[in-house]
Amino acid sequence: MDVRKRRRLESAGWTVGSAADFLGLSDEEAALVEMKIALSARVKAWRNRAHMTQAALAKRLKSSQSRVAKIEAGDPTVSLDLLVRASLATGAQPREVANALTPRKRAVAG
Repeated sequence: MDVRKRRRLESAGWTVGSAADFLGLSDEEAALVEMKIALSARVKAWRNRAHMTQAALAKRLKSSQSRVAKIEAGDPTVSLDLLVRASLATGAQPREVANALTPRKRAVAG
């Protein structure tokens, strides 16, 4: 968030924090959520790179197209196990999956 915007919100009485703060997540829970979000976005990119439809990926996973749509949408009901399996089923290499799970350093405003 822009520093000026943050200061403006705080001076107006708003509390500015992260989604993890708002939801009361532990560091471990927040890390898991970040990992799942990162993989769900990558699954779609890897599927597209492989010129694969959601239905084709579903067939490889012995699942349904709607479940693949949930994987790609970051649905909270999708397990980390399924995200990893879907990643590998798209042809992504284990190193790519590991890199997707590696936390990125973010610029901290203020």
